[in-house]
Amino acid sequence: MAQPNVIDRALRRLGYVKWRPASVIQRVEPGGLIDPAPLLAPEIGQAGQYAGVYMGSPWVYVAVNRIAEAAALVPFHVLARVGEDAIALDDHPFERLLRRPNPLMSRFELIEHTVGSLEIHGNAYWFLAGQPGGTPLELWPLRPDRVCIVPDAARGVRGYVYEVDGRRVALDGAEVVHFRRWHPANDYYGLSALEAARLAVESDRAMADWNRRYFGEGLAVPAGIVAIRERVSDADFDRLKREWRSAYGGRERKTAFLRGAAVEWHSVGLSQQDMDFLNARCFNREEIFQIFGIPVGMFSENATEANALVGERVFVERTLWPKLVRIAEKITTDLLPFYGASLVGQFDDIRPHDRSQTFEEMRLARGVLSVNELRARYFQLGPVPWGEPESAPPTAPEPESEAESDPPPETEPEAGAA
Repeated sequence: MAQPNVIDRALRRLGYVKWRPASVIQRVEPGGLIDPAPLLAPEIGQAGQYAGVYMGSPWVYVAVNRIAEAAALVPFHVLARVGEDAIALDDHPFERLLRRPNPLMSRFELIEHTVGSLEIHGNAYWFLAGQPGGTPLELWPLRPDRVCIVPDAARGVRGYVYEVDGRRVALDGAEVVHFRRWHPANDYYGLSALEAARLAVESDRAMADWNRRYFGEGLAVPAGIVAIRERVSDADFDRLKREWRSAYGGRERKTAFLRGAAVEWHSVGLSQQDMDFLNARCFNREEIFQIFGIPVGMFSENATEANALVGERVFVERTLWPKLVRIAEKITTDLLPFYGASLVGQFDDIRPHDRSQTFEEMRLARGVLSVNELRARYFQLGPVPWGEPESAPPTAPEPESEAESDPPPETEPEAGAA
């Protein structure tokens, strides 16, 4: 068995890398059900190129950036499960860790990195730095294009291999939290949205590149041809070209000259319809936005205020909220058990709600639920001593009506009365 070198031992002592034997990345022993060799890289084989697509496509950049930044703005809380209710815990240790996940990142940057990786790669990874078996001390996001999964015949995932600068670092399965999107054809890696948007992205980039070369380089196609039918000397030919270009040629305008008879003009430029890329690129933009779940009304130049508001609501309810739920439930199952049982992580519910309906529900529930139950269900607050019916403060008895009160005592008649 290979022994850890000085760097491995130093990193292990600091808690950044917990060393594992090299056998972690070897093949499963004979009789195993899974051979990890062909699964060390994602099936699509495009993980290393996704970052370049994100940086090279304006529509992909806008879609991913809007989703990642919007998700990073939503606060995260840890709650304790009590029966069917969840009670918020103030300043939980994991919340403090999330606010400062590592010395180089903030909470916003960690969530932005995680959501962005899920959108671009379909996978996101957190490395849990700390003592073996203890609560994590730091959270480090790993680049998805550098992570390989090592399957296991019994546990499903034996570990992970993180490769950087030609060096492979073996990580145990308990050291990594793997966020992923659903993939219909792969049991280990998530599906990137760029796979579905591949054709639209490639078409849009080809159009943009053709447009750039046409207006920037002219594609070596002249705007027209000057044909000189009569034979002229070289001096006259050069003079004619200079005078023509000086009078009619712009800085980027190209004109071809042919020696011949009388001067004629032949237009060989493209028509305005052939150069109309706007509609085609707008179609590609809408297709890419729909794949990423961005309503076109949020960014369309023709959208009204009503369309923009509806688009914002659809974006929050149908796109952003499910992504936050995916991350929160993964944290609940893989991270919060380090801090105890019956803990639940969730982001603030940012979906638009009808407050009048909520107030009406609370009014109707006052006669059915106790004060503590109302506090837990609608405000995620803890119980109070006076919140239960049996401990409610006593109230003064209601005064009796005159009809039900005792009759006044009889008095003796006054002297001299008849």
